[in-house]
Amino acid sequence: MTDVPLLEARGIRKHFPGVQALDGVSLQLRRGEVLAVIGENGAGKSTLMKCLAGIYTPDGGSLLIEGRPARLGSIRDALRHGISLIHQELNLADSLSVTANLFLGRELSRGGALGLLGNRSMNRAAQAVVARVGLHCSPDRPVGTLPPGQRQLVEIARALSLDVRVLIMDEPTSSLTPREAQRLFAVIADLKQQGVAVVYITHRLAEVEAVADRVVVLRDGRNAGELFRRAAAPEPAAVMSHAAMARLMVGRDLKQFFHKQHHPQPDRPPRLDVRNVRYQRGPEAGVSFTIHTGEIVGMAGLVGAGRTELAEALFGVRRIVAGDVLLGGRAATIHKPWHAVAAGLVLVPEDRRQHGLVLEENVQHNIGLPNLDTLNFLRLVQRGKERELAREMSRRLGVRAAGLQQLTAVLSGGNQQKVVLAKWLARRPRVLIFDEPTRGIDVGAKSEIYALMDELAGQGAGILMISSDLEEILGMSDRVLVLHEGRLAGTLAREHLSEQAIMLLATGGDLPS
Repeated sequence: MTDVPLLEARGIRKHFPGVQALDGVSLQLRRGEVLAVIGENGAGKSTLMKCLAGIYTPDGGSLLIEGRPARLGSIRDALRHGISLIHQELNLADSLSVTANLFLGRELSRGGALGLLGNRSMNRAAQAVVARVGLHCSPDRPVGTLPPGQRQLVEIARALSLDVRVLIMDEPTSSLTPREAQRLFAVIADLKQQGVAVVYITHRLAEVEAVADRVVVLRDGRNAGELFRRAAAPEPAAVMSHAAMARLMVGRDLKQFFHKQHHPQPDRPPRLDVRNVRYQRGPEAGVSFTIHTGEIVGMAGLVGAGRTELAEALFGVRRIVAGDVLLGGRAATIHKPWHAVAAGLVLVPEDRRQHGLVLEENVQHNIGLPNLDTLNFLRLVQRGKERELAREMSRRLGVRAAGLQQLTAVLSGGNQQKVVLAKWLARRPRVLIFDEPTRGIDVGAKSEIYALMDELAGQGAGILMISSDLEEILGMSDRVLVLHEGRLAGTLAREHLSEQAIMLLATGGDLPS
């Protein structure tokens, strides 16, 4: 029985109104194995995981646990079989302690008629389980005071306290620093040694190569292929690699992945000219740079370098306390975001769900919201004009939705990002700031975003692209600005771009003369 998979899905099907999310998907998972499940947004990854975790009931197919058929009709059923899903958006109560989060809903009592909580017993149990994941903090500490990496470990500890045998992790490093991500990888390696099977969902293919033993690729709700580490691959074509994964995900080779075709026009007036700008709660030194017509300027730096803060200042979220901002050669006074929008500068924020969309509203209303000045008559929104604008922008950006009335909350990450872009592009901005433009987006949607950025540059827009992905920075930038502790550490021309040069400046070093 040692060859019997711990968990097996056979021909899983799941249909939603207008969408066949899963169409006969199968996979196997063995003890102590890390299985990566990858695919473009909308490929069916999340739906499959929710079927395995008891959130959804499949319309067809079967699930087997240790070779025996199992029906997972609820989250409780899945937990009883040792299957736990850690969502990308962590489900923790920030105001409660680590211990309280671990035992929420299944608190231990001291017994007796009063049923008082057994805090000492829970604290002892909590200390043991958090030590198992390498989390070194007091069990009494409120979860809301922990950094993202440690909050992630609390989620894992909670799953382990339930005697989990299958741990499903959905985009676990999306909000982690590189150091926190490395700590998470070490925890995953320890879980493997303990016999826990891990299903790892991510868009970061480098992480897949680092942690996965095997890869299952989904495309359009079906199995697209399976890849292995070199020693276990049945044939050379099945060896896990970045190129092989990307090819299976999108069904083609990504020879021109970054779509860099247009070039800046430095002989024309700069689209954006930032002169010694200092902003609220920012560094003492001012920041200066220019973005020319048709230029894509990358901005790199370590976490905490001040990239997002600078973008927020330029967009009017933070108050500029000194310096000048010129748009198209003219001084711009930006105290509020609507000042920036009126001047032709827009921001595609890092956290699209919190700052870029109204998730409870549909696609049409989200696209129309920043364009109400052109969609109203006597202060009443003309729904027909709003609908036509949303239809045109959705078509132009290839937004995949059931319709304009679909809520943005249920769209994939890539399509949510396209809706954010659609609402701003309807205003025909002259300067666009992209803050982590492809975070949490699959490789195919990334290619579409890159093509759009290049198209906008070709039309004369100036683009500031803030990114933690050095491959993205190197592939798309005409120049790169590197920040270190809030100050501009250096500027690199395209011919001098390299990961080593960027990291040297980002860590406070100087380039060799």
